[in-house]
Amino acid sequence: MDLKKVIKAGVFGVVVGDALGVPVEFTDREDLKENPVVDMREYGTHRQPKGTWSDDSSMMLATLDSIIENGCLRYEDIMEKFCNWRMKGDYTPHGRVFDIGITCSRAIGRYRPGMDPLACGECGEYDNGNGSLMRIMPVSLYVCLDDEFWHDAMFEKAVEDSHDASVLTHGHPRSQIGCMLHTAICHELIYREGKSVLEAVRDAVIRTLDFYDKASEDYPWFNEAFSTEIEMDSYGRLRNLSAFKELPDTEIKSSGYVVHTLEAAVWCLLNTDSYADCVLKAVNLGGDTDTVGAVAGGLAGLAYGYENIPKDWLDVIVSKDWIEKLCDDFARVMA
Repeated sequence: MDLKKVIKAGVFGVVVGDALGVPVEFTDREDLKENPVVDMREYGTHRQPKGTWSDDSSMMLATLDSIIENGCLRYEDIMEKFCNWRMKGDYTPHGRVFDIGITCSRAIGRYRPGMDPLACGECGEYDNGNGSLMRIMPVSLYVCLDDEFWHDAMFEKAVEDSHDASVLTHGHPRSQIGCMLHTAICHELIYREGKSVLEAVRDAVIRTLDFYDKASEDYPWFNEAFSTEIEMDSYGRLRNLSAFKELPDTEIKSSGYVVHTLEAAVWCLLNTDSYADCVLKAVNLGGDTDTVGAVAGGLAGLAYGYENIPKDWLDVIVSKDWIEKLCDDFARVMA
């Protein structure tokens, strides 16, 4: 396995999908059917130049940089970098923040040095936006680039790390499950070998949901966060991926709700056979186009490889060389 290429596939997969979606964020699906996105656009919703990425990639790159600097998941440092992004424009394509989710903004605003960063994310039913899922790729890569991933102890650690990364901004169990499902899917796509994409995603979903189904007093930290079966049922449509794949697009929502975003990304991945087709399908669903594009793009990047991301899209990405250096530095840390 070429570690650098895997990391670039995941990271640039997110950034490119994000940048494709930025100009048409909040656009209705019906309008995009009349005028679909087929290439990188400029201006549009946020009036940004071509190749501009949003808060999705900014928070993802801040997380990546923190792991590089610390060689591990140090949540205080991640939150400090989020603060520097929000207040100073660090990790932005043009030196200023032009988009930020309400739940992320509140969590970051709540953090102070010395405070427990895992107490920042809100935990209510209506705090299940996609703001932790959109930035989870570096944590997924950090956790799943390990041959022991599926062993019980390692898998439990992967669950715990994915949950903790989520609660920095999104503390509800539904968001935590979404992040762990993403991590498991990333692992199976990286190591899928002879499996089809559907088989790889199905194995990840079954293994993950089975863990949640069977979790008991053996995992005291788990029981503190998960008190009902409702949270697992929220992702119930993914248990039968063959049927899920065949759903018409009218059954796929692309809002900012974490379940909708993960479902839309997986549905686009299952119904296409290349990076470009996957992210274009995701963006043209309309709605929260940058985040659905980013999550679908990260998964498609891992499924089809960095070399399958169109070069003309990569070449217009703002600060491409800096992002590439972060990927190379992250590969050295992971090695």
